[in-house]
Amino acid sequence: MVKKLQNFVNGQYVDVPSETWRNVYNPALGEVTAQVPDTPISELKKTISIAQQAFTSWSKVSPARRARILFRFRDLLEKHHDELGHITASEHGKTFDDAKAEVARGIEITEFACGAPHLLKGEISYNLGTGVDGHNLRQPLGVVAGIAPFNFPAMIPLWMAPIAIVCGNSFILKPSGEVPSLALRLGQLWKDAGLPDGVFNVINGGRDIVTELTENTEISAISFVGSTEVAKIVYTKGAQSGKRIQALGAAKNHAIIMPDADLEFTANNIMGAAFGSAGERCMALPIAVCIGDEVADKLIELLIPKMKALKVGKFDSKDVEMGPLISQKHKERVEEYIRIGLEEDKAALLVDGRNYKVEGFENGFFVGPTLFDHVRPGMITHTEEIFGPVLGIMRAKDFDEALTWINEHEFGNGSVIFTRDGNAARIFTENVKAGMVGVNVPIPAPSALYSFGGWKASLFGDQHIYGPEGIRFFTRLKTVTTRWPAGVPDGENSFIMPTT
Repeated sequence: MVKKLQNFVNGQYVDVPSETWRNVYNPALGEVTAQVPDTPISELKKTISIAQQAFTSWSKVSPARRARILFRFRDLLEKHHDELGHITASEHGKTFDDAKAEVARGIEITEFACGAPHLLKGEISYNLGTGVDGHNLRQPLGVVAGIAPFNFPAMIPLWMAPIAIVCGNSFILKPSGEVPSLALRLGQLWKDAGLPDGVFNVINGGRDIVTELTENTEISAISFVGSTEVAKIVYTKGAQSGKRIQALGAAKNHAIIMPDADLEFTANNIMGAAFGSAGERCMALPIAVCIGDEVADKLIELLIPKMKALKVGKFDSKDVEMGPLISQKHKERVEEYIRIGLEEDKAALLVDGRNYKVEGFENGFFVGPTLFDHVRPGMITHTEEIFGPVLGIMRAKDFDEALTWINEHEFGNGSVIFTRDGNAARIFTENVKAGMVGVNVPIPAPSALYSFGGWKASLFGDQHIYGPEGIRFFTRLKTVTTRWPAGVPDGENSFIMPTT
């Protein structure tokens, strides 16, 4: 019998009185491993009330004591690192090493959150005016929510919850229904770390849950990662109900390959960035813009044998480098993009990953590494996020044309340049319209000390996720001006604007 998953509410796993259940798969096998409930809205509202009660007391706990729980939580993540990687890989399909690296990135953000008391300090100024002082402080928002995508079951919830919780908020996580198990496991680890009941909760569900979270006035903020289509809805509806919103959407990241680049180094890095995690990353690198035909021809010559040698299989197979896509539906979607690229865009299909079979896993949701040449602006294979192992080669006549193609694109998540020329790199980093930039770094996802977020249609909201921006997002600023009269009345009323 297939296991029916629960929610995690008020410090315990709870059964869900749901009439609708969705299948959870092992993508490499194409087999159902569990069923996840569509939580009724009434249950979500009960959880919001529980989280609100928990917030009342949790927000009064000193930042230092909150951080101590974060330290214990971080240690538990490290202790269960392999287990969390296995849960992630088995439901998502990414390789075990990649899944462990994802967990490690989440641990880094948790370590940053442990130091949040320093960032939660206020400022004070004495004698702004005679006998008048001023200070400010950062206070938690209340009940906040995180809506996470399927591609990073561990990392993205750990981008959200530790920052929100250490700031004094209570948190409700809605994971993707395709990868719910990791989020539920985190609930127990929070409990084991000593987090008070009700501060961290997991609610499974679909669109109805997202809609209620965006419209319910008891939710103070939402951190969202997913498609641009849904990001726009969450941002618009959430703002209309008075929430603070950060909504990270789609991407179409580009790499400019300069004539002076080390092409062997570049090809190796593009392989990992384009085909790692089967391309199901918002920081994947699906477009390589080569400056001149000679660069493009040489890069392709290096890439094709590497692609043909790529080891594709189940996450725990020996030496596997790339796993399956998340679902049969997504597999069909990616293969349709390949068909469009060949038949409608008229790009040159050099390596075709359709109908890819892995021996022993014939029912898995696999698409092989795919390579297009002569991709041009306006082609669907250039304009839309495919979210699969599909790499497109563009040929620009010069640096200016390449930069124009990037800057005119709808999305502006990440962009990269491969070069030995410091001046070219400087011009690129100053002028590219993207939120995250790499110089000879194929996936420029910022470290925990900085913050993650794109430009244009890749981000809706003013603040990026995690890092210092995350602290600001999950707190509100209050400024206090004080004066302590010495017992002698000031005298007359004043009807003019106070000045110093």
